[in-house]
Amino acid sequence: MKQEVFLPDDYSPAEDEPFMNDRQVAYFRRKLLSWRSELLAGSKDTIEGLQDGTRNIPDVADRASEETDRALELRTRDRQRKLVSKIDGALRRIDEGEFGYCSVTGEPISLKRLDARPIATMSLEAQELHERREKVHRDD
Repeated sequence: MKQEVFLPDDYSPAEDEPFMNDRQVAYFRRKLLSWRSELLAGSKDTIEGLQDGTRNIPDVADRASEETDRALELRTRDRQRKLVSKIDGALRRIDEGEFGYCSVTGEPISLKRLDARPIATMSLEAQELHERREKVHRDD
């Protein structure tokens, strides 16, 4: 079992320290777990709201508006469910020692990119190349 790393609340990964050292790994783990908890709490609120919101609205326009709102909320929650899955994948990569490295090149992903999008699996360059190729194939 790995030793617990002390991480101050104001810690932020820096370029001048070894890449994916224990503090950086602990920082990203904490960030991912916090993000995951927020998403799951929101999902729970949505489910409770949908269960409470099953009321009979006599006005057709009001009912349509309510159904549109519910459909939008469900789509949002579906995107968040997929995001939770990506967060779980990032946590798994942390456990396996693969977090922070590009899945295409094996090179480190920049700390700025990881801080902005901790579920990133590719470096910015590899991601841009992937998106350009995807666009070319889509335009065929």
